[in-house]
Amino acid sequence: MLPDRLPIAVSCGEPAGIGAELAVKARAALGAAVPFFWIGDPAHLPPGSRMAEIARPEDALTVPSNRLPVLPLSFAGKAVPGCPDPANAPGVVAAIEQAVRLVQRGQAAAVCTLPIHKKALQDGAGFGFPGHTEFLAHLAGGADVVMCLASDLLRVVPATIHIPLSQVPAALTPAVLDRVIRVTHAGMVRDFGIAAPRIAVAGLNPHAGEGGNMGREELDWIAPLIGRLAAEGLAVFGPLPADTMFHARARDAYDVAVCAYHDQALIPIKTLAFDDGVNVTLGLPFIRTSPDHGTAFDIAGKGVARAASVIAALRMAARMAAARRR
Repeated sequence: MLPDRLPIAVSCGEPAGIGAELAVKARAALGAAVPFFWIGDPAHLPPGSRMAEIARPEDALTVPSNRLPVLPLSFAGKAVPGCPDPANAPGVVAAIEQAVRLVQRGQAAAVCTLPIHKKALQDGAGFGFPGHTEFLAHLAGGADVVMCLASDLLRVVPATIHIPLSQVPAALTPAVLDRVIRVTHAGMVRDFGIAAPRIAVAGLNPHAGEGGNMGREELDWIAPLIGRLAAEGLAVFGPLPADTMFHARARDAYDVAVCAYHDQALIPIKTLAFDDGVNVTLGLPFIRTSPDHGTAFDIAGKGVARAASVIAALRMAARMAAARRR
């Protein structure tokens, strides 16, 4: 019989990066308050790490709070800080897959992924996905997902992500924005426990088009789309000028902001919560969070990496799991 309180499965990420040392620091900071276990090669942990190998996820609940629970997974290569080895790529992918399997089987409460290095995965494992989000959607059977960046101060969802700015106007279609708003609404209800989430939508153009003088997308289709969704009962409003929607008083009026493109969403949240922002994938049948930073090869192995974002990601995953249970 599984315990009532399930631990969070943490995939190791790129062994040459800061993921392993952040897992150790997060365990030291959180103790047993947010139970989790790390999936990876114990040999890749920083020298002198206090850890305990486990055989099953539920065993993590009985590990002393001053030791990191580790579900061991053998890798082909060593972990050399700052020097990714493509030989480790299959292990990195396997750790993500195992974390997802465990949460799908009800043996873990959520998945928290530590940063990967996409080129190393492509070189060593033929990884055919742009990143974690798309791979997790694939593992979930083709789930319709969106990326959300979240903190205690702000939640943002970019409707278009990793494309050149010149391509945004063509990529941001009525169908895309409609889908993103609907997935965001469902995610706020299911994962954040907000019964009627207030969704603010940013305009594409400066000053939200300023009545058509700076672009017509807002008049021609963004505002009508928002009107149709509002008529269905969604608490969605806009389009709003992006330059006035992220100060403190403005943020009090909504629970999440849907933005037109990557930097429009990420600049404000990285300004407000650079150290403790969390990447959340909305639309998955399971919970997934991740620290909002990369592998940081330049500081890997030096012991100076800050664990605030990983700690925030674990805490948020635990709160989301509680919201889903409710």
